[in-house]
Formats: sequence, structure tokens, C-alpha cells
Amino acid sequence: MNLAKYIDHTILAQDATKVDVDKIIAEAKEYNFASVVVNPYWVAYVADKLKGTGINTVTVIGFPLGANTTATKVFEANEALKNGADEIDMVLNVGELKAGNNDAVYHDIKEVVTAGHNLGKKVKVIIETCLLTDGEKVLACELCKKAQADFVKTSTGFSKAGAKIEDVALMKRTVGNDLEVKASGGIHSKEDALAMIEAGASRLGASSGVKIMNS
Repeated sequence: MNLAKYIDHTILAQDATKVDVDKIIAEAKEYNFASVVVNPYWVAYVADKLKGTGINTVTVIGFPLGANTTATKVFEANEALKNGADEIDMVLNVGELKAGNNDAVYHDIKEVVTAGHNLGKKVKVIIETCLLTDGEKVLACELCKKAQADFVKTSTGFSKAGAKIEDVALMKRTVGNDLEVKASGGIHSKEDALAMIEAGASRLGASSGVKIMNS
């Protein structure tokens, strides 16, 4: 197993500076991680720095609350893709999911997925598991599947908790081989990482990528 290629090396801190972003880029190149994940502001810069490395540039859309309008999310996604994003990690509308407004949630996901797929790019959907019941987690995964997203992702890392092994397993059981699962938030060691992979994750979002590789 090439563990490094499971890791989306992430820097989404509000106070991240260019120096911080450069450090993440250098680490990604050193360890050959799957990608670097940054806020939309940094996409063009990171995409340029990663050109020719085989390391993807990933950004977040509707982050971290998911409560933007669908039109805003689509605009964000299209701008990020224009700026060089290889993958989009969007946050679904958690409030509408919990209210049972499934059509609104589906439409929101589908529009961003379409924007990504129009350019051959993958879209991951963050369902924020820590705010959902198990039934809502299953529903969220089913809506992502219906909308033909590429991944379901556990967490933003900005809410009450991050990825849990039992949530990753539940999500994988729900989506089967139709979608992949990304575990994100609270993964700090190789032991954590391997446990998430064992549970069904094929991608790991972590700001501790270097620590994971060296633990």
C-alpha cells in the first residue's frame, strides 16, 4: 500500500499565510501525497506550484457550513475549476437534509457535481457526520449516489467532531462500489489512517500528513 497516495494534505485554517501554504506544497512534493487541499483563494497559486508533479489541487466549496445558495456554490466551483482545481469538496446543505427537504439537497449536490463533471473533475460531498443521525447519514449518502457524486466525505474538520471509524464503515456500506469514501478530521497517526482505510476509506483528509507518514 502506498499510504501517501491516500492522503489529501490539507491547510484550511482561516489564518493560513502564503508561507504556510508553501510549506504544505513542499511537504506534498516531498512525500508525493495525493493532493493539496486549500481554500479557493489559493487554488490558482497552488495549481501553478504543483504543475507537472502529478499531485492534485483540491478546494472546498460552500465551506464550512454548506448553507450558501446553490447558485453561489456553482459559481465557486466553476471559478475554482477555471483556476486549476482538479477536485471539488463541497458541503451539502445540512439544515435542509435534517428538515427532510431531500429535493433541495439533491439539487444542490447535482448542480455542483455537473459543474465538476462537465470538465472531467471529481466532486466529493461533505455530509458532516457529527451533526447527523445514522439514518440521516444513510440518506445523505443515497442522495450523493443519486446525484452521481464521486465521493462522500465525513467532515469539514470545523464542526463538533471529525471522522469516526463506524461512520466510514456505514457510509461505505451505503454507497458500495458506486462512490468512494473520504475520511476527514481527527486523523493524526498512521494507526488512525490505517483504521479508516480498513473501514472503507480510499482517501484521507488530514493536516497531519507528515506526522502520519512518520508515526
